[in-house]
Amino acid sequence: MRKAKEILRLKWGLGLGAREVARSCSVSHSTVSEVLSRARAAGLAWPLPDDLDEATLEAQLYPAPPKTRGGKAAPDMEQIHKELHRDGVTLQLLWEEYRRAHPDGYQRSQFCQLYRDWTRTIDVSMRQTHIAGEKAFVDYAGQTMPTIDPSSGEVRQSQIFVGVLGASSYAYAEPSWDQTLESWIGSHVRMFEFFGGAPKVIVPDNLASGVKKPNFYEPDINPTYQDLAVYYGAVVLPTRVRKPRDKAKVEKGVQDAERRILAPLRNRTFFGLEELRRAIWEALEDLNNKPFQKIDGCRRSLFETLDKPALQPLPSARYEFALWKKARANVDYHIELDHNYYSVPHQLARQEVEARLTASTVEVLFKGKRVASHRRLHGKGQYSTQKEHMPDSHRRYAEWSPSRIIGWGGSIGPSTAKVTETILTQKPHPEQGFRQCLGIFRLSKEYGNDRVEAACQRVVALGAYSYRSVQSILKRNLDKAKAEAPAQAVTVEHENVRGASYYIQGDDQQC
Repeated sequence: MRKAKEILRLKWGLGLGAREVARSCSVSHSTVSEVLSRARAAGLAWPLPDDLDEATLEAQLYPAPPKTRGGKAAPDMEQIHKELHRDGVTLQLLWEEYRRAHPDGYQRSQFCQLYRDWTRTIDVSMRQTHIAGEKAFVDYAGQTMPTIDPSSGEVRQSQIFVGVLGASSYAYAEPSWDQTLESWIGSHVRMFEFFGGAPKVIVPDNLASGVKKPNFYEPDINPTYQDLAVYYGAVVLPTRVRKPRDKAKVEKGVQDAERRILAPLRNRTFFGLEELRRAIWEALEDLNNKPFQKIDGCRRSLFETLDKPALQPLPSARYEFALWKKARANVDYHIELDHNYYSVPHQLARQEVEARLTASTVEVLFKGKRVASHRRLHGKGQYSTQKEHMPDSHRRYAEWSPSRIIGWGGSIGPSTAKVTETILTQKPHPEQGFRQCLGIFRLSKEYGNDRVEAACQRVVALGAYSYRSVQSILKRNLDKAKAEAPAQAVTVEHENVRGASYYIQGDDQQC
């Protein structure tokens, strides 16, 4: 209708000849004549009324034929085609509604045949019936865009991600440096935000980032990709291998992106992905607003009426990229991830578990159930151990500290505190003396606090600070005997004993 209005402006407003108008509008001479004759028949004159929009002008120039065929009311095929994109709508339902409005209308078989005949007059890609909000087709374009990396100045080939909704063909595109899993997932997240909702089904090609093992019957989905789909309430259904018709929608979307987005940008130089992204989105806006050739409307109008109301609402928080890894718990009930160690319940020692790693957390799952959660460690050789994962014996041992052990020894008696403190201070690391101290405390359960304190008094007197000394004294009942002071040195007087002065004199004589 824009050309029709331009034809009237050039002919009636500027007074150009019919052939000049045809050359200016890139239409045939007969088209100009037809538009002018239809305008006269409609009683139009220049200038056109200000309130005459394109839809009204089209209705006046090309009035719809009476909706009857053979004396029967003809179905509105475009409306039927749009309604079939809605969830649960079938031709049977539409025919029943048609017969209620037109009791003398077509029978069901004729109604369906008329629709099939009508679909042959439109684009092949439009014949596929996609339920509104059901599917999003995703892939990378074969064509790349040279882009200068601002950090290095290197010219890199950026990849172009393309997503297309099934019912409306509403398209999304964005660049990324590569086709890695992180780029693939990030593009999906931004695509859902662009659509303002998530589809029920994601249909990718068998790209390595999304599908680990392509298989005709049962493709193996990457765990991170599967995690993304679950988070948004969707399911991933890869196309069958060597079945291009399964992804005809995205193939057409990729073709449109290459022809209408990338090709016009081929002679421009882009510094960084952000600059390229803005240029792509400007061209994408034009693509989504471009009118269809065979049916009314455009991608955006169909999206607003069909797909957008049917999309699932987005979660309150954006999906956080997560890597999934398998690991086996060692005998010390820790798993190794990126050269760091995380504890799991000790009952899972030697069992294989799954780990979900985000930038800040590590979640461990066993048979689909989360069994541990840790703050993610960075670096190498670090441990994250939770007390509830330890056996009771290990847990009690881990709860000890030097001050606590000395304090417990003081609860038995001052000599016991002295013994435990000395044992701990004599070791290069206090932890090396924990076992000896714990052994002394166990002796108090067997012999009682009073006997252990008495045994420790004897140990202090002898200076033999060890668990074995306390144990030996208790076994031999030496704690019941009074502790004796260490024997003093005895000086023996005898004529054959030279004494210290002899050696001093001898040294003087030698000097």
